[in-house]
Amino acid sequence: MFTPDNPDTDFIARLVNEIYSDSPGVESDSAPKGRGISDYPTDAQEIAPPVHPAAQGSSPQTIQPVESASGGYVASSEEAYPFGEPRCYRNDDTVSRKVSSTSPASTLPYTSASLPGDFYFLRGGAPGLSSLPGTSSTRNGSALPVFNVDAIRGDFPALQQKMNGKPLIWLDNAATTQKPQSVIDATSNFYSRDNSNIHRAAYELAERATRAFEGARDKVREFIGAADAKEIVFLRGTTEAINLVVQSYGRANIGPGDEILLTTIEHHANIVPWQLLAEQTGAVIRVAPVNDRGELILDQFASLLSGRTKLVSITHVANSIGTINPIEQVIGLAHAYGVPVLVDAAQSTPHMPVNVMALDVDFLVFSGHKVFGPTGIGALYGKSGLLEAMPPWQGGGHMIRNVTFAKTTYQNAPEKFEAGTPDIAGAVGLAAAIDYLQDVGLAPIAAYEHELLAYATEALQCVSGLRLIGTAANKASVLSFVIAGYEPEKIAAHLDQQGIAARAGHHCAQPALRRFGVEKTVRASLAFYNTRDEVDVLVRVLQQLKKA
Repeated sequence: MFTPDNPDTDFIARLVNEIYSDSPGVESDSAPKGRGISDYPTDAQEIAPPVHPAAQGSSPQTIQPVESASGGYVASSEEAYPFGEPRCYRNDDTVSRKVSSTSPASTLPYTSASLPGDFYFLRGGAPGLSSLPGTSSTRNGSALPVFNVDAIRGDFPALQQKMNGKPLIWLDNAATTQKPQSVIDATSNFYSRDNSNIHRAAYELAERATRAFEGARDKVREFIGAADAKEIVFLRGTTEAINLVVQSYGRANIGPGDEILLTTIEHHANIVPWQLLAEQTGAVIRVAPVNDRGELILDQFASLLSGRTKLVSITHVANSIGTINPIEQVIGLAHAYGVPVLVDAAQSTPHMPVNVMALDVDFLVFSGHKVFGPTGIGALYGKSGLLEAMPPWQGGGHMIRNVTFAKTTYQNAPEKFEAGTPDIAGAVGLAAAIDYLQDVGLAPIAAYEHELLAYATEALQCVSGLRLIGTAANKASVLSFVIAGYEPEKIAAHLDQQGIAARAGHHCAQPALRRFGVEKTVRASLAFYNTRDEVDVLVRVLQQLKKA
């Protein structure tokens, strides 16, 4: 489980190295290099998260908590949070902490003078990694993130407003993200100056609109590391993209008795479409389990693969509990059986680098509104050979080459999957969102959010009766919890009165939550514009719940 002294940064290291390494990818008939299957949880094995490099080599010091004259903890003490509660390390009366006299205390937001941790991509020591966007070099050559969260927050107009008389604290980023002004402007400017349908016109406005739309396709290609823009299909979002694969690839390649392998912690959008296909074809759904922390039990996943398995569909980051699945290992295991893999990257693309060629993934899907872009736009990546072999899903204009009443011939991918007028402005806005993310830098974003999640995870332990749901060693920015004696909806309504937007419910992941014996949770989900101060307010308001 995450703690500030012991955050697991290996997954960030591997993902960033995939983006920036010289290697074009891995062979499809072998498992990718990295952790082996024995390095991941099994049903009979409990693992402890690795020790953060910055914490190694120093002896634990026992520090007595600082108390005021009345016996309460002094808020200004480093042993207390700003909201006045002591830092909670188990239930001891003393605090055991690894300290270093040479490194300053970690602070957020990051500046070039403050280190979030010993991430390898901030040290500049990764193989094949010469430099990263959004980093600067110190005099000794190490790379540090330049991350001014106050400046970033100023780019998001929605964050400047008040709700119920309180500053808005947006903690529903797993549902949708707020939009920077550059995305709002790009969408507005398209409608103001460049609005036209695309492709089939000879006038200048149509050419401008077409260039913008196809430029956005190439921007998505670059964002996820695809080889060719023709491997990018624009759709309404993750849900529609999965349904396209189900109804086009699935209907053509999956039949009676064939098996589709999912995991327990999938979003409904990665369950229900496959169930519909199973009902239509007689296929069988298999489900790989997770352990009590919410981590995929990789040996049990492997045991479910067989000659009957025709496709694996798996989330990269679980939307309900934040688990980061070991998708590189999953892909390697599946490819050993010749089984293609679809990765739902809706919750990973906002938080970390993703490279489809390095992963050697067959299909990958994500939504624009989760990466600070517009709603109603998203993308499907598919290997070119797969897309070209797949039949069209929907018919209409643009996806055709020639139409007669006797026979219709179709365009090649991606056009054959884009019937009708697409969301052109949405694609333009998505391109602007990708530009914004790349300007900030996905590596600094991942580092910042990782530290913020560790801070929030520890702080929430100070709330009486609170139980975190999902405590995987590798997590993204999701804090899902219940509080004894309170319905999640009541907690969310209480938070709303103090300007805090957090979601309550099943989060379109009922099987995932039921694995932990609950029907609903409160979910606070973080993004790179959230702050420690906002976490402190969240904890303080939760502590006031019994008084409300």
